Amino acid sequence: MDTDAFIRHHIRTVPDWPSPGVQFRDITPLLQNPKVFRVLIDTFVHRYFDVRPDLIAGLDARGFIIGSVLAYELNVGFVPIRKKGKLPFTTVAETYELEYGSATVELHTDAVKTGDRVVLIDDLIATGGTMMAGKRLLERLGAVVIEGAAIVDLPELQGSARLREAGLAVHTLVHYAGH
Repeated sequence: MDTDAFIRHHIRTVPDWPSPGVQFRDITPLLQNPKVFRVLIDTFVHRYFDVRPDLIAGLDARGFIIGSVLAYELNVGFVPIRKKGKLPFTTVAETYELEYGSATVELHTDAVKTGDRVVLIDDLIATGGTMMAGKRLLERLGAVVIEGAAIVDLPELQGSARLREAGLAVHTLVHYAGH
């Protein structure tokens, strides 16, 4: 089976959402079908099984879905990186630019220990701002981000290129021309 094609087949494109001209890549069909969801998760599990990160960090919100299941399958911890104001304990914050504006994400100050090897995961890389903010937060607390991972890459928006230029290895499953 061509896993990338199988996964791509189950990603829905929603035109003109959230604004005119944007082709939104919706991963919810990947999650709705148990076979497709299993293939998706297994693809990431096989990538990280021998690498053995200490933690998986998921970016709010779809990175939580993939990341928590991946952490469970790898038998490692999961760390949520949340939108501002959603975490109840002491946090560190990072503000960044999005394709459609700016946002801030936060991480509990005790979420990682110095030297923890972390895979940072989200559903999609567009401009790379969210993943870069997550990387900065984790590194500020002493973690080593060994790779940024996503289901979808939109290479025309240069996010994955920016992440690589900043020293982050990036792994994605499906690439879409245009955005």
